[in-house]
This record gives sequence, C-alpha cells and structure tokens, in this order.
Amino acid sequence: MNRFISQVVVVTGGGQGLGAAMAHRFAAEGATVIIGDVDLHTATAQADSLRAEFGAPAEAVGVDVTDSAAVGAWIDDVAGRRGRIDVLINNAGIIRDNRVTDISDSDWRAVLDVSLSGSFYCARAAIPHMRTRKYGRIVSFSSMSWRGNFGQANYVAAKAGIVGLTRTLALETARDGITANAIAPGLIETPMLASMNAAAREKLVAKVPQRVTGQPADIAEAAAFLAAPAAGYITGIVLDVDGGLGIGSSIR
Repeated sequence: MNRFISQVVVVTGGGQGLGAAMAHRFAAEGATVIIGDVDLHTATAQADSLRAEFGAPAEAVGVDVTDSAAVGAWIDDVAGRRGRIDVLINNAGIIRDNRVTDISDSDWRAVLDVSLSGSFYCARAAIPHMRTRKYGRIVSFSSMSWRGNFGQANYVAAKAGIVGLTRTLALETARDGITANAIAPGLIETPMLASMNAAAREKLVAKVPQRVTGQPADIAEAAAFLAAPAAGYITGIVLDVDGGLGIGSSIR
C-alpha cells in the first residue's frame, strides 16, 4: 500500500523500538518521515536507514519533547520547510517504575513530562498547521496500563492522561478535518520485555488470551491504520493492541 505518498509524518521517539517500527512503516508507504528524538544518534541512524531502503525523504532532529519552546520551533520549522504536517505520532515516553511511596518527585515529573506534557506540546504546535489545510491525524501512545498497574503510578497517570487528552483533542478538532486517537499496546516484543527474567515473562504472557506477545509491526500496523486518510471517521478512541489482555475475562 501507498497510503502516505506526499504526506509528512512526524514521529517522536522514533529512533528506536516502537517508534522506529512506525517510522519504517510510514516510509514504506511513501511518507516523508521526520524523526524527533532526544537521542540524535539513534534518530539519525534510523533516518539514514529509511533513505537507503526506500529512497524516500527522511530526517532526524534532536529534540526534547519536554521543552515547550523547542517543540514549537521544531514543528513550525518542519511545517515551514515541508509545507505541511499530515500526521503526528506522539510516541516518546520513559518509565521510572516504583511503588507510590518510593517514587521520587523527579521520577514522577520526568515520566509525566515526557509522555503527557510532550504529547500536549507536540499536538498544540501541530494543530494550527493541520487546521490551515483542514486535514490531520494525531496518534498518541497510551498503554494497557492506563487502567491501573501495580508499581507504575507515574506511568499510569501519564498514560491515563493521554486518554483524556486524546478525547479532548478529538472534540476540539472534529470540525477541522483532524482526528485524534490513541493506541494502548500490551506485551510487545521490545528490549524492555526482552530484559525480563524468564519466569516473570512467562507469568505475564500466560495472562494474554492469545498466549503470545505482540510484535512492533503490530503497533506500526495500528498506527498506520489510524493515520490513514480512510480512517477519517474514527476519532477519540483508544485502540487496544494487546492480544485480548484488556478484556479482563474472569474465565481462563
């Protein structure tokens, strides 16, 4: 498919992991991919790889999504040089897991600043450019954990905030040809999951109705679906990509 030919797709945290998988998918479908990442080295390597594989325009920018002014300048620069921003993927995020009583002020702020505030800053900067053209797709990343998860109060608060932010963005931009949706991944094969010991991993996978973990490509597929022109009548939803884990069935 070539759903994103001539489109400009901005991906935060696109230098590695799920962000890189999504950047790859959009480039494969003809998009000009703009990767924003606090780690310029990984972002540049990813952009170089996309250009080499697909021959499509791709660029990397070192940007800290917690810096409101830097985000605004970056988004305005992209829109000015490229003439448009069609898709914004709010993927940047970090974890600093601990029990509530052991979460430091700095770890609380860091997680919310990157995942939630960063998504807000990027959306706020991109929406005016999308409104000008009466078209846009915003896809932000929540998590299956947004419903609550032991030892992740900061992460859960950020990801639950993404749900509320997404629904509000959807309402405020509904008449502008812009959609705003969220993706809530489950157990996906990432370096973090791979670092778990075998016993802990098996325990988690046993809770998934499909009894398997997901792949980064599963997330990229979901993002491409929600960001595609054909998904224009879908807005304000949270799409679980979790093998059924979020169903919460009491019968196993």
